[in-house]
Amino acid sequence: MENRSGKIYAASKFIELHVKSPMTLMDFLMEAMSISRNKAKDILAGHGVTVNKQIVSRYDFEVQPGMSVFVSRHKQKNELKSKFVNIVYEDPYIIVVEKNIGILSVPATAKQYSVKDILNEYFAKRHFKCTAHAVHRLDRETSGLMMYAKNLDVQMILEEHWQEIVTDRRYVAVVCGKMEQEGGTISSWLKDNKAYVTYSSPTDNGGKFAVTHYHTLDARDRYSLVELKLETGRKNQIRVHMQDIGHPIVGDSKYGNGSNPIKRLGLHAYCLNFYHPVTGEPMDFSTPIPSSFLKLFPEQEKK
Repeated sequence: MENRSGKIYAASKFIELHVKSPMTLMDFLMEAMSISRNKAKDILAGHGVTVNKQIVSRYDFEVQPGMSVFVSRHKQKNELKSKFVNIVYEDPYIIVVEKNIGILSVPATAKQYSVKDILNEYFAKRHFKCTAHAVHRLDRETSGLMMYAKNLDVQMILEEHWQEIVTDRRYVAVVCGKMEQEGGTISSWLKDNKAYVTYSSPTDNGGKFAVTHYHTLDARDRYSLVELKLETGRKNQIRVHMQDIGHPIVGDSKYGNGSNPIKRLGLHAYCLNFYHPVTGEPMDFSTPIPSSFLKLFPEQEKK
């Protein structure tokens, strides 16, 4: 059986499709297979789609003419089912996930459960001979995109060339008060005291220099929605820098002012773009702004 996008082989375990025009993977599956959006989402979430020999689960992945797309006829077994982690992209070298609030990126002690543990359990169930290696971190109460290496060689490449490899890393935050400026840059030296509280200094205090760029998306009397782009990735950088300018992140019990209208820390890593550490291919990932954030900004919900 043949359709305009490719061929379907009845005896095969896969449906083979060929891309004829550029579009998102979600739209391609809906058009090529004549299926609903929800059905396409289920297939992608179950890791049933391979593009040019790599498993892809991103809805907005851009397919190009000449690419081959294989769709599994069977529901994938041992897919990751976790309230804390959703796989966004995976190949033999890296895995990109969206982390929920309430879990550490890596364990701080031997008995703490973390995203790293969840991924290692997932790899083991699928009989993958690899383990998750962290290359950057998100705080327990921060949600959003993270990347893990699947072997030590790739981890080393990412750690040694992080600044050249990562091209864009952005967060969105709900902060207290009405932002006075449309945008700007915050820079300071950050250093922990003995109680592990990070302090900021306009002059060198022996800590690490940190730079955060911000852009105001929406400013109301009580709260503002802000996009933040990291030039450096220091511990607690965004939380301390927003405190520095008098607009702490809501729900921040350590560097905030007690305001918590959304019942969580108002910080989400929504954009992560980088060059693939092995292939050099540009990789662009983004996630929607959390709905709990947008409830404070009705006009943003409509966009």
